[in-house]
Amino acid sequence: RVFATLTAPGFGAVHNRPGRPVRPCRCGLRHAPDDPALGTPIDPDCYDYEAAVLWNAHAGALWRRFTIHLRREIAHRAGLPQRALAEHARISFAKVAEYQRRGAVHFHAVIRLDGPGGGHTPPPAWATVELLTDAIGAAVTRSSIPGPVLDGRAHTFAFGRQLDIRPIHGPDLHAGTDLSEQAVAGYIAKYATKGAEAATGTLDRPLRFLAELVGLDLPDHARRLIRTAWTLGARKELEDLRLRTWAHMLGFRGHFSTKSRAYSTTLGALRTARAEWRRLQAALARGDAPTDTGPAPEPSEKTTLVLGHWIYAGTGLTPGEEWLADSLTPAPKGESSR
Repeated sequence: RVFATLTAPGFGAVHNRPGRPVRPCRCGLRHAPDDPALGTPIDPDCYDYEAAVLWNAHAGALWRRFTIHLRREIAHRAGLPQRALAEHARISFAKVAEYQRRGAVHFHAVIRLDGPGGGHTPPPAWATVELLTDAIGAAVTRSSIPGPVLDGRAHTFAFGRQLDIRPIHGPDLHAGTDLSEQAVAGYIAKYATKGAEAATGTLDRPLRFLAELVGLDLPDHARRLIRTAWTLGARKELEDLRLRTWAHMLGFRGHFSTKSRAYSTTLGALRTARAEWRRLQAALARGDAPTDTGPAPEPSEKTTLVLGHWIYAGTGLTPGEEWLADSLTPAPKGESSR
């Protein structure tokens, strides 16, 4: 098992903290960790906003291409035909998407090499951390997808040069290691609750009209990313990307979290356990003795979207405004006006 971080390519120089001890940024300053300039372009006019938005829109497809190449690379290193790999091992993963401060999406993933039956079967003897690490590096290098051609410019998308792969050691294997299962779980939880609005200061809701940006307190970098996504969304050749719908997400329209089918439990099993727990709590609240009536019925695959976000819509009319509205409303036919 490894914990891998696959980053986005560069779209222009941004303010950053190059290393420890902190070296000066390209702008010549040493930025504090909470400096709002971090992640913003040093020269906004030279920053490739078009490529940045399109990268976010294609990041999910690039991840799928990576998983295809990863299976090929592992089979090659094991000396197996690709079709025969499933008889010896299974690649399982769980990933989350995180927004960097510059507004580009990158992925953190737990990637595991299991036996042919998944996580409950031991991996083959040739499956080592070194083999998995080497295969991931090769798959990242080989992964690329073609993008649209806009105004004579052809886009191609690939991962950035920065790639971090760290083995995960459980407490029963190597006690005292830096990266434990608990540490990885903490990282995943942090990334899963960090949206675009937290990373770059952008919106947390879709736009209906671009004019809604007027008057909103947004950083200039986020505002330009949103405007670029909205402008690109009007192009006929990009309509399948639905960039206007996802402009508030800076073009990214994928799921923030995905996993392979055999990685762990299923969402259906989690919903069943949650329904059973709620049924038990309701029985205890009524003073009923909990009885074993069997498992809760399997919930439907259809889920209900519950919106937990509220915005201020407005208040009703004051008495004076009601009087003014009544006085401006035409009287019905047959009645005299006031």
